Amino acid sequence: MSETRIDVKALAEQLLGPYAEVRKASRARAARPELQRDPSLPMDAHRARVLQQLGILVQEQAVQRAFPAQFGGHDDHGGSLASFEELVAADPSLQIKAGVQWGLFAGAILHLGTAEHHAKWLPDAMSLKTPGAFAMTEIGHGSDVAAVATTATYDEDTEEFVIHTPFKAAWKEFLGNAALHGKAATVFAQLITKGVNHGVHCFYVPIRDQDGQFLDGVGGEDDGLKGGLNGIDNGRLHFTKVRVPRTNLLNRYGDVAADGSYSSPIASPGRRFFTMLGTLVQGRVSLDGAATSASKIALQIAVTYANQRRQFNSTSDTEETTLLDYQRHQRRLLTRVARTYASSFAHDDLLDKFDAVFSGREDTDEDRQDLETLAAALKPLSTWDALDTIQESREACGGSGYMAKNRFNQLYNDLDIYVTFEGDNNVLLQLVGKRLLTDYASEFRKLDTGAVARYVAKQVGSTALHRFGLRGVGQSFADVSDERKSANFFKDPANQRALLTERINAKVVEVAGALRAAGKDPVKAANAFNENQDLLISAARDHGQLLRWEAFTAALAKIQDPATKEVLTWLRDVFALTVIEDDLGWFLANGRLSMQRARTLPEYVNRLLARLRPHAQDLVDAFGYTQEHLRAEISSGIESQRQDEAMEYFRRLRASDNAPVSEKSLRKSGAKA
Repeated sequence: MSETRIDVKALAEQLLGPYAEVRKASRARAARPELQRDPSLPMDAHRARVLQQLGILVQEQAVQRAFPAQFGGHDDHGGSLASFEELVAADPSLQIKAGVQWGLFAGAILHLGTAEHHAKWLPDAMSLKTPGAFAMTEIGHGSDVAAVATTATYDEDTEEFVIHTPFKAAWKEFLGNAALHGKAATVFAQLITKGVNHGVHCFYVPIRDQDGQFLDGVGGEDDGLKGGLNGIDNGRLHFTKVRVPRTNLLNRYGDVAADGSYSSPIASPGRRFFTMLGTLVQGRVSLDGAATSASKIALQIAVTYANQRRQFNSTSDTEETTLLDYQRHQRRLLTRVARTYASSFAHDDLLDKFDAVFSGREDTDEDRQDLETLAAALKPLSTWDALDTIQESREACGGSGYMAKNRFNQLYNDLDIYVTFEGDNNVLLQLVGKRLLTDYASEFRKLDTGAVARYVAKQVGSTALHRFGLRGVGQSFADVSDERKSANFFKDPANQRALLTERINAKVVEVAGALRAAGKDPVKAANAFNENQDLLISAARDHGQLLRWEAFTAALAKIQDPATKEVLTWLRDVFALTVIEDDLGWFLANGRLSMQRARTLPEYVNRLLARLRPHAQDLVDAFGYTQEHLRAEISSGIESQRQDEAMEYFRRLRASDNAPVSEKSLRKSGAKA
């Protein structure tokens, strides 16, 4: 073991982020058996158990944090999400069902409604007296919320909205609480009054009576058994000319008077729509945090096992080698530890931004757009990474990882849906890409004609330099016969940032050029966008990785202990360099790296991993989960006991007179004779 040891306690505290005490309290709840998943339960019993668990959260006042003080809340939006995220350690079904009830259903009332709505409906939503569904998604329009087909047509004679589902593809689908438990729903529909469609708005619609029977005009189906999250009663809803009072319109951003006239504080229909949806960004923020927590749990289990499990006599005739001493195992797990640290630090920044916007401290249009873009950039990366990390951790534990008692399979199944709900990941990244294009275009609007010409000339020169490999030749000349120069280049944070930034800029410039060439012809522009969609989404993913790198680098500056800072710097470098290594073809093809440097990169990463290997257990222990959270047999210490028993058995056998002689040793001795 290296003499240098990181300060696990201080690092664990830093990883808890800005809401450390809230997370600790939520983790304490997640460690309790009555709030955890019982893997023996079938779907119906699992659903009933999770509903009961929601009741426990209410009783213990664990759900009020985000709501106004007048309703017993704390107006603590960031702390509320931090608390819910930690429930993934108990049961992802509990985390998501809690999010449906208090983040989406009650959140829609809070953020889209006004004081009258808050007083009327929030207390029962908070207390679980009214379980609710969030009825946005439709079978025919998943991520395309603006195109939902359900209508809310205003009837001036009765001062009511008529909620109607005109065809089956407009049924509301995949709704938590819809199949069994929901008594009301916040329904998103096209608001039509006086023959004018004013776009998507949200309505409070009762759906069941106190006996659990659908109200007149409301119907639905149970989605039944799913790939995961079977503690949630997902289902479909449809409406046949269901009438609700005019005041059931959640009218913070758009209202209809008794005479049917429409008004809104936001004149632009497009901006109004995105403002309404932006108030519901908390779902994406919480998924980013929960997915990162799931990655931590998987890695803490897998690294603990790899530090105890031994396989093959590679360096000794009497003692097998620990799995984590193999370079391939370090590649499999420690690179993902680095990525998870980056994700964790980036999530802290996202949570800070979320709280600043929703508390009103920083709540301009630009702040909300920044929050939306940040969430859309990070949620796809963390949810995809969670699936990758859980699967690789499972495989790294061999057959033991496949056993249900070691949790990987269930975690994977439950987290699988995270990549496509609260915004399909590719659609979210397209949103980020469009923001990158907008920011790029705004830079040109600030420049005069001469400045634009100079910028373009500079870009052309830089492109030619990269394309024809002149910069690559310079790199090779500088590095020839000295791998240390390549290593020094890669570990320089300025160079890491430059490589990660240049990759984004180059891709955005390429897409912008293609769109500019299409001109104002809408058909040509649409075709040009479609032809460059993959490149734009690639740039958006790169942007998310840069955000993570920046968050990791900023976190390093806060570390006081020198040993911890040194080890975490190696870990940051592993994150940055594996991101570059994963896209090495692009860096080579575009002349950003020479062949010499590209060849030395994997070897340098391997050297960093070897340095990190003695600190692997400390790094995952700093995630802070106990065995009550992990609940995997192979992380309990049982493997270490098995290995110790085996080694002691063979030690005694070798020391006895009964030890058999191997055929191989006889052959060797015969050869000598």
